[in-house]
Formats: sequence, structure tokens, C-alpha cells
Amino acid sequence: MSGAVGGHPRALVVCGEAGIGKSALLEYAAARTSARVLRVTGMQSEAGLSFAALHVLLRPVLDRVPALPPQQSDALLGALGLGATNRGDRFLVGLATLNLLVEVSASTPLVCLIDDAHWLDGESADALLFAARRLDAEPVAVLFATRESEGDFSGRGLPEVRLGRLEPEAAARLVAEYAADLPPAVRDQLVAEAQGNPLALIELPSMLTPEQRLGGPMPLSFSFGTAAPVLDRVLTGFRQRVEALPEPTRACLLVAALDDRGCPGLLSVAMESLGAGLGDLAAAERAGLVRVGVSGVVFRHPLVRTAVVLAGDVAARTAAHRALAAAVDDDRRAWHLAAVTVRPDDGVAGELEKLALRARQRGGQAAVSAAYARAAELSADPAQATRRRIAAAAAAVEAGLWRRAGQLAGEALSRAVAPPAPPVLAELAMVRAKLEAEAGRPLVGARLLHEAAAKVSDVPTLLSLLSVAGYLIWSSARHPDQVGLARRTEELIPPGDGPAALLRSINSGVRRMLEGDTVVAHSFPPLDDITSMPAELRMVVAQHAVVRADLDGMSDHAEAMVEECRAEGRLGRLPQALTIRAVAEVLGGRHRSARATVAQAASLAADVGQPQWSGYLAGLQAWLSAAAGAEQQCLASGAAGLRDAERRAWMPGGCWAEYARVLLDLGAGRYEAVLDRVDRAQSGPSRHAFVWRYAWPDQVEAAVRAGQPDRAEPSLNRYAQWAETTSRDRPCAVLYRTRALLADDAEADRLYRRALELHARAGQPFDEARTRLVYGEWLRRQQRRTAARAQLEAAREAFDALDAAPWSARAAAELRATGVSVPDRRAAEDPLAGLTPQEHQVVRLAATGASNREIGAQLFLSPRTVASHLYKAFPKLGVTSRAELSHLMTTLGVRLR
Repeated sequence: MSGAVGGHPRALVVCGEAGIGKSALLEYAAARTSARVLRVTGMQSEAGLSFAALHVLLRPVLDRVPALPPQQSDALLGALGLGATNRGDRFLVGLATLNLLVEVSASTPLVCLIDDAHWLDGESADALLFAARRLDAEPVAVLFATRESEGDFSGRGLPEVRLGRLEPEAAARLVAEYAADLPPAVRDQLVAEAQGNPLALIELPSMLTPEQRLGGPMPLSFSFGTAAPVLDRVLTGFRQRVEALPEPTRACLLVAALDDRGCPGLLSVAMESLGAGLGDLAAAERAGLVRVGVSGVVFRHPLVRTAVVLAGDVAARTAAHRALAAAVDDDRRAWHLAAVTVRPDDGVAGELEKLALRARQRGGQAAVSAAYARAAELSADPAQATRRRIAAAAAAVEAGLWRRAGQLAGEALSRAVAPPAPPVLAELAMVRAKLEAEAGRPLVGARLLHEAAAKVSDVPTLLSLLSVAGYLIWSSARHPDQVGLARRTEELIPPGDGPAALLRSINSGVRRMLEGDTVVAHSFPPLDDITSMPAELRMVVAQHAVVRADLDGMSDHAEAMVEECRAEGRLGRLPQALTIRAVAEVLGGRHRSARATVAQAASLAADVGQPQWSGYLAGLQAWLSAAAGAEQQCLASGAAGLRDAERRAWMPGGCWAEYARVLLDLGAGRYEAVLDRVDRAQSGPSRHAFVWRYAWPDQVEAAVRAGQPDRAEPSLNRYAQWAETTSRDRPCAVLYRTRALLADDAEADRLYRRALELHARAGQPFDEARTRLVYGEWLRRQQRRTAARAQLEAAREAFDALDAAPWSARAAAELRATGVSVPDRRAAEDPLAGLTPQEHQVVRLAATGASNREIGAQLFLSPRTVASHLYKAFPKLGVTSRAELSHLMTTLGVRLR
């Protein structure tokens, strides 16, 4: 642990079977470190209580919460049930957890030990993993211990250590240490039986009778070849020791085993109602099963807790749950009552639904799902049971629990005795559609949404259903049913102006593209307030801005949604909003910002459990790598995007991966390959993708450079129709450049100049630099070397600023051809080239005047990590203050917002 606090890694997951030594390793870490230690052990019985484990872990340091930004402190206290309830998001809670740990570590290094992580409630696991993955420069270490075969816990990218069984020699030494009085033959048999499991090696000797300790016959379960796993025998041993205790002691142990917090006062109240008290636990302490202290009851091993529960009969468990229900707060009370309710009970079901609503206000979607699901089981009214199962399934989708969501949706369908009410039906359709899309059947999902839309009259709900249906239809890989489904979407859109007219326009454009209209660039009807529209429609509006080449509008919409998600704590929607922003940045020529956005979105998609965005982001990363000339990275990311697209029949990631290969080949001068790739794309599964409009000029340039100008005409004509339909400067500028490539010398100069005039208004640095490059090449061939040098020098500077290495190299080669000596001055003249994507994002925000705390809130980093990035970036940039940084960024023309 000292190594983790002083260096890397700062977070570690220790995996292994029960009894393999994970808890012992955590105990060793706690004993060896001089840092402050925070600890928690996951409990199976508390997996349905949102943030229960996080509360236990952070309880000793909650006095430091006021030091956090108000939004974070409110979210954290609300999640822990200590403040006003709010509609927080579990990842905003994760950010607050990160910053609270950093705040505590400012005065002393900190170590967090999380045992039995496989039994953490989902919200606590999400918050702790979110924080652990973002530890960088902080003196904080987090150590998770988890069983490999239980629960849903995953380290999600954290480094792992897998503990294996002991070798026979080490096992023999351990038995000799704990049972030195045993004859060698008995020890050898125990070593063989324990199979290298340390807990078994320690506990099996205590299960022997005096005769067996001397070498007498072993019990049947100890005979060689038995099928019973060794840990079953250890569990049996613990259970036998529990059953040998006095009845009041067993009752106290059962109460402690069914409670997660171990608070002495609460346990005392519950035990007294059973005619017992904390003093009755003395016998269990003497038996080596528990330790009792001021912090509560600590079980020697999780298997002891399991043995206590197994040793209690149904009457004892019922009595213990009822005693705890009378002693604990509302959330735990509902679960204890549910645990002893064996037939439908609307009262208990109602309590569980109230629990679910409270969990939702705290951002605990996994807990919401669990509470609704149990409430459904206890509902006497079949309609209420159906409604609650569907709500449980929807929450499971939000929590990224896809298999659980599918199970709950299936139960809602199979157990329903009557069709659900329209609002419930719409929610079920949305859940099932998302499940179908995740399973690689997006068009099946669209049909489900159509079925529900035909039965819904509420306009906002209807627009949400049809927005998602339209998106699933467009984003599916090419399929014969797409056109018919697109027409059905149009038929279901309600009449009228406003959002309905907007959605009608979008779906009309989608349908026409699917029918083969490659030129469509529909216009949107004016809207007074886009923020009042359903979130699903707003996402579609932002994405479809690509068709109209409205990259500024796309960027503005995406940025507004990103900020709204952050302000409202709805971080679960952020991956999609960030993906849209990344597309706008890529097509807008802001490559460095796009790289940072893609990295941030990919991390959040993993956190939120939204794998459908990972393939999309992999495709975007491939394109950015292609622009930078990083061929191996481009191929690797592109392969990931194509695999995801094939598995899900999901077009966007695969489309961007294909486009990336086009750009990679163009930058490398492989013009025949460019032509072949674009031709194949026009007949492939992504031929209806919006983004191919942006690749048509690449095909024209490749055809000209390959000496096959006849192959350029079809793409030029399509691009010209589309660009002129949009009436926007950016595509029209590229159109003039593309026409100039095919024009005779008398006309080319005018076309290039007109392209640059439009570029000056459009603000797309990559396209403008490409225009200057080909114009400079043309000028050089016309022997106008002075003019050529000016264009090529400007192109090279722009490419350097974008990290577009192959394009910069081409500009440099052309400059040399004009007689200019071109040294490698990129690092000297472009200090931003040496920054990592995250450093670039941090310095860009710092240059706006944002504080470290404000930057951290936007990028989901701790203020100390932000400070570390600035500390590393300032020397690279040659600045010593934020004022100098702001001046430098302004001088370099970096877009700060």
C-alpha cells in the first residue's frame, strides 16, 4: 500500500476464491501502512440498498463534505440519505466521492480497503470505481477484494491481482504453524484436502475430534475423492460451531449477520426485543467467530456470516428480520419486512416503491430496480405488479444491467393478465427496444416502438418513442425493411407544428436517404425553445445537423446538452451528448478537442454501462488517428468499431471506421485504395450514413491524383448538389476546391481563391489547410513560387496545430520543392503538440479563467489532478502563470469554448 500511495497503481483489484487470502491481504495492508485507513465490507443482504456501502466507508470523514462544491456535496449527502433528496446521478456522486477522498488526503495519505466487493450495492460500486479510475497525483490508494465467481462486480479496467492456491510446501508450513500438535500423517491429509486454500488449512484442524487429531479415522467428508468442495467443509465447520452456541447467542449473531452497519446501539435495540443483548455475544467471541467493539460486530470471515444465516431456521430468521425492521430506518425497514413476507402484501409493496422513489432521487438506479422488482412480487394487484416490473426493467437499463433488464421485461410480459396502460406500455416498449438494439436487433426495437406509438396519445411520449424508433432505423446496418419502417415512423408522427413538425422533417430526410436520395439536406422548421422538447428528440435534432452541414448548430446543441447533463447531475446521458459533440469537433476540424472528448466519452460509457457508444467512439478515434498518421492505432480502433458494428448490426461505428481508412490511405498517398474503399462503401451496410457526404471530396481528390478524373465526376456531382442545397460556407468552400482540382488552369485560380474566401467565413481549419495545400501545389506547378510558399507555409502551420502529421509532411515536401529549406520546427513553434489530450483539455479550460475545482467538475477529475496536469503542461508551453497561458492560447488562435 505504501507503494500505491507513493506511486502507481493507485487502485488495485484483488481477485480469488473464498478463503484464498484476500481479506488477510487487506488486513496486512492496513497494518503496514502509516496512512489513514477507511474500510467497508460488502454485504449480500445490502445489495439492494443504494449507496449503503459508500455510507459506511465515508462515515468517518463526512465532516469534510462541506469543503466540496455545493452541487457535489448536495448530491453526496442526498445519496447517503443525510440531506435533502435530489435527483442526483450516481456518477456525480462518484465525482463527489473522488473529491472527498482527495480533500481528506490533503492532510494525510489515505487508503481505502473494500472487502467482498462482489457484494457491494451497485451504486456504491459505481461511485468507488468512478473515483478509483480517476486517481492520479493524489496520495490516495484504493484496494478492492472480490470473489471471481459471485456478484456483478468488475474492476472495469483497473489493474488486477489474482491470488492462487498455495503450493504443497507452503500449505504444509501453514498447517504446521496453526496445528503443530498434529501428527505428520494427519497434517499431510489435511494439506491434500485443503487443496491449497489458506482458510481451509487454518480451519479444518479445528473440525477434528480428539481421536482424529491423533490419527483416528477421518469423517466421510474428509475422505479422498469426495465431491464436496473444501469450502463447503469449512462452511460446515463454521455452522457446527454456531449451532453449538447458546440460543441467545445465536439470536444475537443472526441479528448482526442480517444488518450491514453493525451499529452497537441499533443492534442492542433489536437484540433486546428478542430477549437477548450484546453481552450474549461473548460466547461467539470465545469461539473465534466474531469480534465486538465500539464500532460494532465484525465477523471473522464472510463465511462465518453465511454460516450464521444458514444455521438459523425460518422462525429465527423471521424474528431477527422483524426485530431489525422495528429498529432501523425506512429503507432498511422495507427490505427487512419484505424478507419475511411470503405472500402478496400491498402495504409492504408500497413501502418498497417508496424506497425505490427515494433511491431514484439519490441516483441509485440499481437499487431502484431491485426495490421495484421485489414490490412487483408482493403486489396483489396484477396491474400494479406489471407496472412495477416494467419500472424495475427501465431502472436496470439505466444502471447498465442489461441481462437483468431483459429478465424483468420478460416477466412483465409473461405475467401480465391484461394489456398495460398506455404510459406503462410506452415504458415497456422503450426498455425492450433498447434491449433489442443492445442485442444487435435495432429494427426489431423500432417495430416495438411503433406498436406502442400506435396506442399512445400523449404527444411528448409519442415523440420520444418515434425519435428513438427513427434513430434505430437510421443507425441500423443496411436492411430491406428500413424504408418501410421509416415510412411507418412518418405515418405515426402526429400532425401539427413545433416539435412534431421537426420530427416529421427529420424522418422524411431519413426515409429519402434510405430510398437512395444522396443529396437530401432538409431544413428544420423554426422553433422557439428546443430545451422544452423531449430529450430523445433533442438528441436526434443535434445528430441530424450533420445532414445540413450545420456543424456550429450541432456543436451548440451538443454543448448545451452536455452542460445540462452536468448541471442536473444526469451524467447517464453524457456519453451520447459527448459523442455528438465529438462528431461536431471532428467534422469542424477541431481535432485536439475531439480527441479529448472521445476519451472522456469512452470512459463515461464504460462507467455508465452503455457499450453501444463504445463502437461509435472507436470509429471516431480511428478517424482522428488517421488524420494524425497513426496507422497502427487507426487500424486497431477501426477494427474495434467494425467488430462492434457487425455484432450489433449498428452502422455508425463501422461507418466511421471505414471513413478512417479512406482518410488514412489519402494521407499516405494510396489513391487507388481510396477510390476502391469509397466505391465499396457506396454499396455496403453503411451506404446510407450521413458522413459519406464529407468523404466525396476525398474520392474526387484521389481520382485526380491517381490520374483517373473520370472516376471523380459522380462524386463531384453528388457533392455539388448537396453542398449547394445546404447553402453553407463550409461545404461550398470544399466544393470550390474540388472543382478547382478538375478545372483547367484558366479557371482553377479563381476557384481556389473563392474557396479560401468561404473558408475564412466557415472556420474549418483542416479543410482550409487542405485547400491551401492543393492550391499551393497548383501555384508551384504554375511557377508562381512566392505565392505557393505563402499557401504552403500556412497549410503546414495549420496541419501542425492539428497534429495532422502526414498532411504537414506533404506541405513541407512541397515547400522544399519551391526551394525553401524546411527544418522540423513543429515542437518549437507549436508548444501544444507536446500535450496529452487531457492536458490540452485542462489548459484550454484554464485559459478561460476556470479554477481547478471548476475544471475538475467539468472533466470529472479531482482539483489536485487538474493541478498536476497544469504543473506538467506549463513547462511544455513555456508559461508560468494562467495569464501567460491565456495570452498564449489567444495568440495560437485556440478556440477556448
